Amino acid sequence: MAEDLPLDSGSFRRVVGTYATGVVVVTTVLDGVDHAMTANSFTSVSLDPLLVLFCSDRESRFHEAVMVTKTWGVSVLRSEARDHARWFANRGRQLQGQFDEVPHHRGANGAPLVDESLAWLECTTEEVSRAGDHDILIGRVTRLRIAEPGAALIYWGGEFREQQ
Repeated sequence: MAEDLPLDSGSFRRVVGTYATGVVVVTTVLDGVDHAMTANSFTSVSLDPLLVLFCSDRESRFHEAVMVTKTWGVSVLRSEARDHARWFANRGRQLQGQFDEVPHHRGANGAPLVDESLAWLECTTEEVSRAGDHDILIGRVTRLRIAEPGAALIYWGGEFREQQ
């Protein structure tokens, strides 16, 4: 049986939570300081040119940094990276040393990339569009890498889960 819900943020989260998404960590480095955020608002946009997008809260430290650098990395997380996804979703965590316990490597653009990933993309911002309290950042892909196949980390029903 279907149920009508009030038009509020709690109901909206409940409804969009029924849509399973992959989980990524988006990263950049500004003045030698690493910035990172967990996102499930990531998708491909175009094959010619190669474009992807993610959404960033305009009030976040990450947003401030990526708007300056205009370069970023995307780590498509394996199911084993659940703790890393939780860590980088934690607002207000200390910036210095935030990658100390997270195995990672640097992309060609300098952004840290999480090792426990299925794939990595490096991007340069092409366009930014305002959308409510977030911005949509569209990036041109400048580098692609893929790892051995495995189970993807997904987000569904308000929880991180393993792809089945």
